[in-house]
Amino acid sequence: MKKAIFLLGLSLGTFIYAQETANKNTIENNISEIPNYSELVKKKINLKDVVTSADKAPEFPGGFEVFKQKYFEGMPTVNLKQNQKLDTRIYFVVEKDGYVRNIAAIGSDKKHVEAAELGVKRIFTRWKPAMIGDKPVRYLYTFPLSSRKF
Repeated sequence: MKKAIFLLGLSLGTFIYAQETANKNTIENNISEIPNYSELVKKKINLKDVVTSADKAPEFPGGFEVFKQKYFEGMPTVNLKQNQKLDTRIYFVVEKDGYVRNIAAIGSDKKHVEAAELGVKRIFTRWKPAMIGDKPVRYLYTFPLSSRKF
């Protein structure tokens, strides 16, 4: 009897571990996919259990175009020097409950980085969270901003 319980426990433990390992697309497994990973760690962004790919990506109500519109409405205007090239990239985590947390922008111009972060912080709309299978997951959303003065 003890041997049967031990074997049952061992097989269940192995099955559960195999399922968790197969379902995790966490950053620890995909660090090479994330530009500026070391800088995000320096900014103390909580990347625990965050995924970079999911069966269903997070969705903003109305679509990404509506998100961009709200983002640029909330982003303060930054004056650019002539021929200044900006290379800002915005990162944020869409949580399991749809709220956006852990916002960070990385780029060469400090004022533009601050404005980029503020643009995301001023959007109070909840997202539809990313899903793996039928479970919501924390998702690292990233997109680049570039501006050129003509």
